[in-house]
Amino acid sequence: MFCLSELEDTVRVPPDLLKLPLEVAIKKVLQKLFLDKVFSLTFFLLSIGLCLFIYDIKSAEGGFVLPGDGAPTYKVVFIIVVFRPFVGEVIAARFKESDSNGLRLTLGFFEDIYVPAPLIPRPNRCEPDPCNRNQMRWVWIFEEQEYIIDDSYQINFRVENISYPPVPTERAEDAKLFAPMVITGAIDDDGLGPVSWWEGCSERNNEDDDT
Repeated sequence: MFCLSELEDTVRVPPDLLKLPLEVAIKKVLQKLFLDKVFSLTFFLLSIGLCLFIYDIKSAEGGFVLPGDGAPTYKVVFIIVVFRPFVGEVIAARFKESDSNGLRLTLGFFEDIYVPAPLIPRPNRCEPDPCNRNQMRWVWIFEEQEYIIDDSYQINFRVENISYPPVPTERAEDAKLFAPMVITGAIDDDGLGPVSWWEGCSERNNEDDDT
Protein backbone atom coordinates (compact mmCIF):
# COMPACT_ATOMS: atom_id res chain seq x y z
CA MET A 1 0.00 0.00 0.00
CA PHE A 2 2.91 2.34 0.75
CA CYS A 3 6.24 2.41 -1.00
CA LEU A 4 9.36 4.54 -1.32
CA SER A 5 10.25 6.01 -4.71
CA GLU A 6 13.54 7.68 -5.58
CA LEU A 7 13.21 10.64 -7.93
CA GLU A 8 15.44 13.31 -9.40
CA ASP A 9 14.40 16.84 -10.22
CA THR A 10 15.78 20.32 -10.78
CA VAL A 11 14.70 22.52 -7.88
CA ARG A 12 14.68 26.30 -7.81
CA VAL A 13 14.91 27.65 -4.25
CA PRO A 14 13.23 31.10 -4.07
CA PRO A 15 15.12 33.89 -2.26
CA ASP A 16 12.69 33.99 0.70
CA LEU A 17 13.73 30.43 1.65
CA LEU A 18 17.49 31.03 1.51
CA LYS A 19 17.58 31.97 5.20
CA LEU A 20 16.70 28.33 6.01
CA PRO A 21 19.11 25.39 6.06
CA LEU A 22 19.48 24.12 2.49
CA GLU A 23 17.79 20.74 3.09
CA VAL A 24 14.82 22.36 4.83
CA ALA A 25 14.41 24.88 2.01
CA ILE A 26 14.56 22.17 -0.66
CA LYS A 27 12.02 20.04 1.21
CA LYS A 28 9.61 22.96 1.33
CA VAL A 29 9.88 23.43 -2.42
CA LEU A 30 9.46 19.70 -3.10
CA GLN A 31 6.44 19.47 -0.79
CA LYS A 32 4.73 22.24 -2.72
CA LEU A 33 5.50 20.49 -6.01
CA PHE A 34 4.63 16.91 -5.13
CA LEU A 35 2.45 16.54 -2.02
CA ASP A 36 -1.11 15.32 -2.62
CA LYS A 37 -0.39 14.91 -6.30
CA VAL A 38 -0.24 11.83 -8.49
CA PHE A 39 3.17 11.49 -10.03
CA SER A 40 3.44 9.78 -13.42
CA LEU A 41 6.36 8.37 -15.35
CA THR A 42 5.22 9.74 -18.69
CA PHE A 43 7.64 7.71 -20.80
CA PHE A 44 6.25 4.46 -19.39
CA LEU A 45 2.63 5.74 -19.12
CA LEU A 46 2.75 4.64 -15.48
CA SER A 47 1.33 6.44 -12.43
CA ILE A 48 3.42 5.61 -9.39
CA GLY A 49 0.75 6.73 -6.94
CA LEU A 50 -0.21 9.58 -4.64
CA CYS A 51 2.74 11.41 -3.09
CA LEU A 52 2.30 11.73 0.68
CA PHE A 53 5.51 13.32 1.98
CA ILE A 54 9.20 13.81 1.30
CA TYR A 55 11.06 11.06 3.15
CA ASP A 56 14.67 12.05 2.54
CA ILE A 57 16.99 14.26 0.49
CA LYS A 58 19.81 12.05 -0.81
CA SER A 59 21.82 14.72 -2.59
CA ALA A 60 21.66 18.32 -3.78
CA GLU A 61 24.20 19.54 -6.30
CA GLY A 62 24.68 22.80 -8.10
CA GLY A 63 23.33 25.97 -6.57
CA PHE A 64 23.76 27.85 -9.81
CA VAL A 65 22.09 31.24 -10.16
CA LEU A 66 20.84 32.02 -13.63
CA PRO A 67 21.35 35.58 -14.93
CA GLY A 68 18.55 37.88 -13.87
CA ASP A 69 16.96 35.30 -11.55
CA GLY A 70 18.44 35.64 -8.05
CA ALA A 71 17.41 32.14 -6.98
CA PRO A 72 19.82 29.17 -6.92
CA THR A 73 18.91 25.99 -8.78
CA TYR A 74 19.88 22.53 -7.54
CA LYS A 75 19.86 19.06 -9.04
CA VAL A 76 18.19 17.06 -6.26
CA VAL A 77 17.85 13.32 -5.70
CA PHE A 78 15.16 12.58 -3.11
CA ILE A 79 12.88 9.85 -1.78
CA ILE A 80 9.13 10.23 -1.44
CA VAL A 81 6.54 8.10 0.33
CA VAL A 82 3.84 7.05 -2.12
CA PHE A 83 0.38 5.64 -1.52
CA ARG A 84 0.05 2.98 -4.20
CA PRO A 85 -2.49 0.23 -3.50
CA PHE A 86 -2.87 -2.64 -5.94
CA VAL A 87 -5.97 -4.31 -7.36
CA GLY A 88 -7.01 -7.19 -5.11
CA GLU A 89 -5.44 -5.70 -1.97
CA VAL A 90 -7.60 -5.68 1.17
CA ILE A 91 -7.39 -2.43 3.12
CA ALA A 92 -8.91 -1.36 6.44
CA ALA A 93 -10.77 1.96 6.25
CA ARG A 94 -13.45 3.95 8.06
CA PHE A 95 -16.94 4.92 6.93
CA LYS A 96 -17.26 8.53 5.73
CA GLU A 97 -20.69 8.84 4.10
CA SER A 98 -23.23 7.01 1.98
CA ASP A 99 -26.01 7.70 -0.48
CA SER A 100 -28.15 5.75 -2.93
CA ASN A 101 -25.11 5.19 -5.16
CA GLY A 102 -23.08 3.41 -2.47
CA LEU A 103 -20.49 4.11 0.22
CA ARG A 104 -17.59 6.48 0.60
CA LEU A 105 -14.70 5.39 2.82
CA THR A 106 -11.69 7.18 4.25
CA LEU A 107 -8.15 6.33 5.35
CA GLY A 108 -7.75 9.67 7.09
CA PHE A 109 -5.13 10.96 4.65
CA PHE A 110 -7.12 9.79 1.61
CA GLU A 111 -10.89 9.98 1.21
CA ASP A 112 -11.68 9.14 -2.42
CA ILE A 113 -12.65 5.50 -1.90
CA TYR A 114 -16.04 4.50 -3.27
CA VAL A 115 -17.96 1.25 -2.93
CA PRO A 116 -20.72 1.28 -5.58
CA ALA A 117 -24.11 -0.28 -4.82
CA PRO A 118 -23.49 -3.43 -6.95
CA LEU A 119 -20.42 -4.26 -4.81
CA ILE A 120 -22.33 -4.16 -1.50
CA PRO A 121 -23.50 -7.60 -0.22
CA ARG A 122 -26.96 -8.70 -1.31
CA PRO A 123 -29.76 -8.81 -0.43
CA ASN A 124 -29.65 -5.29 0.90
CA ARG A 125 -31.66 -2.12 1.10
CA CYS A 126 -30.94 1.58 1.10
CA GLU A 127 -33.01 3.72 3.45
CA PRO A 128 -32.97 7.20 5.02
CA ASP A 129 -30.55 7.37 7.94
CA PRO A 130 -32.56 8.14 11.12
CA CYS A 131 -29.45 9.71 12.66
CA ASN A 132 -28.67 11.94 9.68
CA ARG A 133 -31.53 13.30 7.61
CA ASN A 134 -29.15 14.31 4.81
CA GLN A 135 -27.78 10.81 4.34
CA MET A 136 -28.92 7.37 3.23
CA ARG A 137 -27.71 4.20 4.89
CA TRP A 138 -27.19 0.67 3.64
CA VAL A 139 -28.36 -2.47 5.38
CA TRP A 140 -27.24 -6.01 4.52
CA ILE A 141 -29.88 -8.69 5.19
CA PHE A 142 -28.54 -12.16 5.96
CA GLU A 143 -30.44 -15.08 7.50
CA GLU A 144 -33.21 -12.72 8.63
CA GLN A 145 -30.68 -10.53 10.45
CA GLU A 146 -30.01 -6.91 9.52
CA TYR A 147 -26.46 -5.54 9.44
CA ILE A 148 -26.16 -1.75 9.23
CA ILE A 149 -23.17 -0.18 7.51
CA ASP A 150 -22.14 2.93 9.44
CA ASP A 151 -19.18 4.48 11.25
CA SER A 152 -19.34 2.17 14.27
CA TYR A 153 -16.58 -0.17 13.10
CA GLN A 154 -13.60 -0.42 10.82
CA ILE A 155 -14.52 -1.53 7.29
CA ASN A 156 -12.38 -3.91 5.26
CA PHE A 157 -12.64 -3.46 1.50
CA ARG A 158 -10.97 -5.01 -1.52
CA VAL A 159 -9.48 -2.75 -4.19
CA GLU A 160 -11.31 -3.36 -7.48
CA ASN A 161 -10.00 -0.48 -9.57
CA ILE A 162 -7.69 2.54 -9.34
CA SER A 163 -8.20 5.48 -11.67
CA TYR A 164 -6.26 8.69 -12.20
CA PRO A 165 -8.65 11.31 -13.61
CA PRO A 166 -7.13 13.99 -15.85
CA VAL A 167 -6.82 17.42 -14.29
CA PRO A 168 -9.79 19.52 -15.50
CA THR A 169 -8.92 22.63 -17.49
CA GLU A 170 -12.04 24.41 -16.21
CA ARG A 171 -13.98 24.04 -12.98
CA ALA A 172 -17.41 25.26 -11.97
CA GLU A 173 -17.67 27.17 -8.71
CA ASP A 174 -19.90 24.50 -7.15
CA ALA A 175 -17.81 21.56 -8.42
CA LYS A 176 -16.38 19.00 -6.01
CA LEU A 177 -12.71 19.16 -5.14
CA PHE A 178 -10.63 17.45 -7.80
CA ALA A 179 -9.43 13.96 -6.83
CA PRO A 180 -6.14 12.99 -8.52
CA MET A 181 -6.71 9.34 -7.62
CA VAL A 182 -9.98 7.44 -7.10
CA ILE A 183 -10.28 3.92 -5.71
CA THR A 184 -13.26 1.65 -6.36
CA GLY A 185 -13.69 -0.93 -3.62
CA ALA A 186 -15.85 -3.97 -2.90
CA ILE A 187 -17.24 -5.41 0.34
CA ASP A 188 -19.32 -8.23 -1.19
CA ASP A 189 -17.16 -11.17 -0.09
CA ASP A 190 -16.36 -13.14 3.05
CA GLY A 191 -14.32 -11.15 5.56
CA LEU A 192 -15.11 -7.82 3.91
CA GLY A 193 -17.30 -5.03 5.23
CA PRO A 194 -17.56 -3.89 8.87
CA VAL A 195 -15.36 -6.11 11.03
CA SER A 196 -18.29 -6.57 13.44
CA TRP A 197 -19.99 -8.77 10.82
CA TRP A 198 -17.32 -11.43 11.19
CA GLU A 199 -16.40 -11.24 14.87
CA GLY A 200 -19.12 -13.72 15.80
CA CYS A 201 -17.98 -16.11 13.06
CA SER A 202 -14.43 -16.10 14.42
CA GLU A 203 -15.65 -16.85 17.94
CA ARG A 204 -17.82 -19.74 16.70
CA ASN A 205 -14.96 -21.17 14.66
CA ASN A 206 -12.68 -21.08 17.69
CA GLU A 207 -15.31 -22.88 19.77
CA ASP A 208 -15.65 -25.56 17.07
CA ASP A 209 -11.88 -26.04 16.99
CA ASP A 210 -11.78 -26.50 20.77
CA THR A 211 -14.41 -29.23 20.64
